[in-house]
Amino acid sequence: MRKLDTKTIVVASHNAGKIREIAELIEPFGFSASSAAALNFAVPEETGTTFEENAAIKALASAKASGLPALSDDSGLVIDALDGAPGVYTADWAETGDGTRDFQMAMQKVETALQDKGATSADKRTCRFVSVLCLAWPDGHTELFRGEVEGVIASPPRGTAGFGYDPLFQPQGYETTFGEMSSEEKHGWKPGDAAALSHRARAFKLFVETCLEA
Repeated sequence: MRKLDTKTIVVASHNAGKIREIAELIEPFGFSASSAAALNFAVPEETGTTFEENAAIKALASAKASGLPALSDDSGLVIDALDGAPGVYTADWAETGDGTRDFQMAMQKVETALQDKGATSADKRTCRFVSVLCLAWPDGHTELFRGEVEGVIASPPRGTAGFGYDPLFQPQGYETTFGEMSSEEKHGWKPGDAAALSHRARAFKLFVETCLEA
């Protein structure tokens, strides 16, 4: 495992929600970070079939373009009744055809697909959010960190916090969805905390333990 020996990195994302969450996670560590969006880097084509492959594509593109280590996230919603869909195509389900994304539409697609499968009770609506963080260096070296959180698909979606599919994801053991949680509740993790809730925070905890701690 390679340790990160600089506090200057690029957040390899054009997704405002992800950039915000990663910025909140790295802030306690004193990082100076810009994003691929702010640097006007081209959006790389995500041709991978796994979260790991797509995370690496994004991180390597930003690392090579900037000459700095880059941290990316590839994440998605995996629904058991839908044989793992939307999975790595989670963002694609929100595509409108005009270059924008409509997550209200995407959440309705999820509900329609579950109804078509007869998945109306909680035991048939199990799912998980998956996040894979990739730390890449300009020389091509990568480190990967996977976080998962189990839950169920809520109906109807609830809450206006977070982004993407957060209003329909109710984590296991909670009565609220990610869309009803504050950022601190959802992904607030700091050194010394025993556990992290969100998939992204769990992946970030592994990143810290592997690449930052002595």
